[in-house]
Amino acid sequence: MSTFFLFLRCFLVGGLICLIGQILIDRTGLTPAKILTAYVVAGVILGALGLYEPLADWGGSGATVPLTGFGYNLAKGVKKAVEERHWLGALTGGLTAAAAGISAAMFFGWMTALVFKPGDKS
Repeated sequence: MSTFFLFLRCFLVGGLICLIGQILIDRTGLTPAKILTAYVVAGVILGALGLYEPLADWGGSGATVPLTGFGYNLAKGVKKAVEERHWLGALTGGLTAAAAGISAAMFFGWMTALVFKPGDKS
C-alpha cells in the first residue's frame, strides 16, 4: 500500500478521536481532565475486549498515539504479563508496557521546564 494511504488512514483515525473529544468539550459539561481520563479508560476497556487492536492495526499511529492508545497499551501489557506471571502480572504489566512512553513524557517535560522556566501565574 502506498505511503499516502497509510498517512490518510492515520489522519482519519486520529482526527476522529480528536473530533469526538472536541464534541464532548463543546456539548457537555465535562472538563478536559475528565475527557482525557475517559479516553484512557475507554482504551483499556476496548483493548481488554480485543476491539481496539483491529483499529490500531488499520489506523496505525492515529490510533496508538492518542490517550486511547495509551489505555490500549496498558491493557495489552497487563494481558501479556498475566499470561506470564499470573496475578502478579496484573500489577506490573501495564507499567512495564508503557514504561517507554511514560519515561519519554517525563524526560521531555523536564527538558521543557529547563528551557521555559515555569512558575506560578502572577
